[in-house]
Amino acid sequence: MSQLLNVPTVSEGFEDSLNKALTLKEIFKKRAERVDREGIFPYENFQDLKKYNFLSLTIPKEFGGKGLNLLEFLTIQEHLAEGDAPTALSLGWHLGTLLEAAENRHWAGDTFANLSHKVVEHHALINLAQTERATGSPSRGGIPTTTAVKKDQGWLINGSKAFASMAEALDYSIITANISHTDHKGFFLVDHRLNGVTVKETWDSISMRGTKSDDLLLNDVFVSEDALLVIDDGKHVSPKGWYLQVPAVYLGIAQAARDYAIDFASNYSPNTLKGPIADVPEVRRKIGKIELELFQARTVLYAIARKWVERPEQRPYIGAELAAVKHSVTNSANRVVDLSMRIVGARSLSAQNPLQRHFRDVRAGLHNPPTDDAIVYTLADAALS
Repeated sequence: MSQLLNVPTVSEGFEDSLNKALTLKEIFKKRAERVDREGIFPYENFQDLKKYNFLSLTIPKEFGGKGLNLLEFLTIQEHLAEGDAPTALSLGWHLGTLLEAAENRHWAGDTFANLSHKVVEHHALINLAQTERATGSPSRGGIPTTTAVKKDQGWLINGSKAFASMAEALDYSIITANISHTDHKGFFLVDHRLNGVTVKETWDSISMRGTKSDDLLLNDVFVSEDALLVIDDGKHVSPKGWYLQVPAVYLGIAQAARDYAIDFASNYSPNTLKGPIADVPEVRRKIGKIELELFQARTVLYAIARKWVERPEQRPYIGAELAAVKHSVTNSANRVVDLSMRIVGARSLSAQNPLQRHFRDVRAGLHNPPTDDAIVYTLADAALS
């Protein structure tokens, strides 16, 4: 079944980027087992991404990037995740942060243009660091305990961020902080070369091990005045279309599990059968359920992404739909991996079998915010209002 579902594109060079993504997928697939087994950050994969200029895919063309829109971005993410999910998810945080800035142009001054230049010319790697152990996911509405206090010609930042993907490899983070204890949240661009920025190794997850989502510590970090990008007073919460990169990545994991199961079923022939197990009705039923799950998940994901791209005036009103996509697709992806493992049987639990890695990785999608319970309440609120 086609993965693209007639995805419309408006960006020149998308086809070239897609072909490169398909090449990278196969390269990443060969490294995925080692990245997972050793729990290391996939530096080799990111060197390849930099070589292909993938770090600038969502930067506008006026600043030297490819200018990919959300639909194109998600298509790339799905394919890369088939090769190595932690690499794709990590890249997605970088590209998605830049895509949001490109769509909204809401950063103060020339910061976006300057940072874009650093990404295009020097392959700078960034991430948005918001989660704290004291407050949990920012999707729950907590005020950061990280503080930014105004000083002459700048800000003094103190605090820590948890689950900061790629922490050890980042050049910059956009961190959230309580501005001078006003309960207004500021987004600050922090250069990791500054004094007081350190990484504490805390990532011991059995899922998505290669994201290396360690803690980011900020101890008396002084940033210039123009490091403050945006002030959020909490009154206007804007939906973030780029968060659909999360379900896109888990859909890619499901596709990889499906492909393995199909190949296994087509070639494994025990001596109790005249042909492969793909001829067994129950196996064929499971394969059909997998195809149905993937079709539904992919249709939902790209339909809402298409709406985001083609009807920008609707963006402020589709937060509940974005959340529903995340719920639907990540749960479908988990079911696909489960069905794939049932087809392969006990062999799927072997440490050498990629399905056990897909099983652990896809599970993480249920815990990426917003979580299922929050999504259900969001949908109820939307219906009742």
